[in-house]
Amino acid sequence: MKKISGRQTADDWIQAGFRALATTGPSALKAEALARQIGTTKGSFYWHFADLADYKARLLAHWEARAYNEIVDKLETTADPVQRLRQLCVLAVSFRDPNYGGSAAEPALRAWAREDENALEAVRRMDQRRLAYLDDLCRSCGLPRDDAGRILYAAFVGLENLDSEPGKAEQTILGLLDALGLPGS
Repeated sequence: MKKISGRQTADDWIQAGFRALATTGPSALKAEALARQIGTTKGSFYWHFADLADYKARLLAHWEARAYNEIVDKLETTADPVQRLRQLCVLAVSFRDPNYGGSAAEPALRAWAREDENALEAVRRMDQRRLAYLDDLCRSCGLPRDDAGRILYAAFVGLENLDSEPGKAEQTILGLLDALGLPGS
């Protein structure tokens, strides 16, 4: 998405990186290619980032903050843990901002992690945070299985990689909640 006027911000570059990662892969995370994508020069890139390593580190940090904090913040306004778990499941399979690469972004990050140690560490940290949150929430809901959080998380990751019709992932994850014995299902 090219910016028509004004200066590019660091966030414009970050968004372009997610879109490039989602469509082309980690080889597209280069100043010149990203500059073409957003319609500017690579000098703008170096205004915001010291070098490519700095850019990639900030891209990963942005993902870690956005993909966890924004979702958890939305959930924390709901007092009932059962309702919160349902909301989390729907958000986890439908929260896809096209400015950040849409539904292909997270699978692309996981693919990048197979070849980049920094990306791998970011994915591991995110997985640990998400699993801890899910485990706590599942316990708060009284789910009978100790591994319910892990089962749900595995379903989230798997559903990200399936290209299904709209609403199908939500239907699947809510069906899994029912199968796991979520009270009120």
